[in-house]
Amino acid sequence: MTEKVAVLLGGSSAEREVSLQSGNAVLAGLRQAGIDAHPIDPQDFPVETLKDAGFNKVFIALHGRGGEDGTLQGLLETLNLPYTGSGVMASALSMDKLRTKQLWQGAGLSVSPYVYLTKQQYKQASYEQIVAKVQFLGLPLIVKPSLEGSSVGMSKVDNLEALPAALDLAFQFDETLLIEKWLSGPEFTVAVLGDNTLPPIRIQPPGIFYDYEAKYLSDETQYFCPSGLDEQLESELADLALKAYQVVGCEGWGRVDVMQDSNGQFYLLEVNTSPGMTSHSLVPMAARQAGMSFSQLVVQILRLAR
Repeated sequence: MTEKVAVLLGGSSAEREVSLQSGNAVLAGLRQAGIDAHPIDPQDFPVETLKDAGFNKVFIALHGRGGEDGTLQGLLETLNLPYTGSGVMASALSMDKLRTKQLWQGAGLSVSPYVYLTKQQYKQASYEQIVAKVQFLGLPLIVKPSLEGSSVGMSKVDNLEALPAALDLAFQFDETLLIEKWLSGPEFTVAVLGDNTLPPIRIQPPGIFYDYEAKYLSDETQYFCPSGLDEQLESELADLALKAYQVVGCEGWGRVDVMQDSNGQFYLLEVNTSPGMTSHSLVPMAARQAGMSFSQLVVQILRLAR
């Protein structure tokens, strides 16, 4: 049977614009390899009719809720349509930063110290109670929505007077959030393809941290691949990332983000089950370092569809 691939892009999450860029890049890469691929935006096309429209495989280039949180994966399972990336459980877990951290902690993997806060708890607590809750983390802090990606709603807190504004911003995007200890070392990301890691990348953003602008808009963010770590540390980083990926149950492909503290200790941040595939994205960069073109990369991801 001839392969007809739906590239799902756009969607309705806060990461829609990034997904459109990713999806169009994936589409071009698949077509370059001679694959019959078509762009499908779930905002305009009912996904449940994909099979009726003759599609027999799906490349998920959606980011955020409704695309990488397990809901779409469950629908595609029901339709018996093979799709790229992780299954229902791993997608849902990875989207929830808190539960991912709890799982990693249970497996004995390093995560940065954090406090979990719901909007309801925030409404009922006084400023003094919130401060008492986070005091053990020290300063600075990083505040992030638990269920958003692409650094949407994140901010750094250098003094406790700035904490309420950071919490208010994060709660615009989610009902739950994480307040984490700020790690002062470099950030790394490790792409996983099948059962193997690609070369790690060290990220040096132009601003305070690797935010939405640094990820998708800025041309000043610097990426180092090779990462600059010595062989032993790079091997340690790759092993940690692969364990983190496997503990959550991820499959196909993904990306694990890691920070180092000032003492050189690695801490897991999150795992992305549908990473960006834009001109600024990191998985294609790591693949290039490993000798793969963008077209070869997306074809390999498609081959791993289940």
